[in-house]
Order: sequence, then C-alpha cells, then structure tokens
Amino acid sequence: MVADHLSDLLLCPSQTAVDNLAAEGIMRGVHLVGDVMADALAFAVKRARDRSDVLERLGLAEGHYLLATVHRAENTSDATRLRNILAAFDALDEPVIFPVHPRTREAINVLDYSPAPHVRLIEPVGYLDMVRLEQSARIILTDSGGIQKEAYWSGVPCITLRDETEWVETVEAGWNAIVGADRMRIVQVARSFMPPLTHPSLYGDGETARRCVRLMG
Repeated sequence: MVADHLSDLLLCPSQTAVDNLAAEGIMRGVHLVGDVMADALAFAVKRARDRSDVLERLGLAEGHYLLATVHRAENTSDATRLRNILAAFDALDEPVIFPVHPRTREAINVLDYSPAPHVRLIEPVGYLDMVRLEQSARIILTDSGGIQKEAYWSGVPCITLRDETEWVETVEAGWNAIVGADRMRIVQVARSFMPPLTHPSLYGDGETARRCVRLMG
C-alpha cells in the first residue's frame, strides 16, 4: 500500500486491481494493462510444443494425468498441512506428476513420506517443460500464484491448495477451486471438477509488455 501511494504510474493486471486502488483513494496514474505473464506464456507455448519432450520422457499421455506443485511456506512449514496434501495425492486414482521444490523436498524428507505408486515425485523442470506439463494436464493442483494464472490461460482446471487466492477472477470464472489443505475436499474436487463452457479473457491478450513500454516511454 505504501508503494501504491508513492507511485506515479500503476500498471494493473485486472479490473480487480484497479478497483482495489480506487478503494485506497488512488485513481491518478492507474492503467489497466493486463499481466506480462500472459505475454511470457504465449511466447513459451509454441516453443514448448516444438522443443520439450517431457511427456515422452515421462511416458505421459495428454489429458491423462494431474500436475501438482507445492512450495509455499504456509504448506511446507506446516507438517499437518503438508501431510494432508500428500495424503490427498495418494488417495487419487490417476497419475500425479509432482515436480518437487528443494524446500518441499526437505519438508517431505522430515515426514518420511513414501508416495503411492501413482504419485511421481520428480526433480524440478525447466520453464518449457513446465509449460508443456501444464498445458497437457487434466487438472493442476498448486499453491503457486503464477501457475493458477497459467492454468487459466491454458484452459486447464486448477485446484488451489491455499485458503485464499489473489487471482479471484479465476475462481469467479469457475476455473479455479480453493480447497486449502483439506484432504477430503482436495480428493472430491479433483474427481468431480467440471469447469464451465465459458472461458472469459482475463489478465490481458499477450500485448501487455507493449502497453507498459508505451506508458513508461
């Protein structure tokens, strides 16, 4: 909020962000430009299709696995939350691909966790491999803010392993479900989640960087 009030130029990814600034009394210098992450993803998608062989390396078929990421301190530093999330992965009945963040790996080792056969803990992957995994998953389970957006832009339902999200528009659009670390709810939503047929355009059209450059010029 201090940064908001000190800034002459405020570049917003969504109307919600514009409205939040207005609630702070800030309306001068505010521009709705979209999210530069949309630009980055659009740039990466074709390259991932051409250059990433991660599905072949892992023996995966498009749309026939779940992708999971867990790295936020609220989950990795809380043994009960992390144990519940891992138990939910074990209770699912389809492949779960889980690139494990180093901090998460340490926390999992402390729990002495042995995954079920369908839960595959793999090393972190590069961006193009991650984009390919995201685009080809049936559902994404994550506590990442960025991956929630990438899931939306990719047209892949997202289950957010947090108690809240800053990307409320994805929830309102019906493509993101907030489940926290509730084992039963994670499993229930993963098995039943059906997003709506509508998919509104959110957070920009891939031209955000150009708008930002023009405004800063």
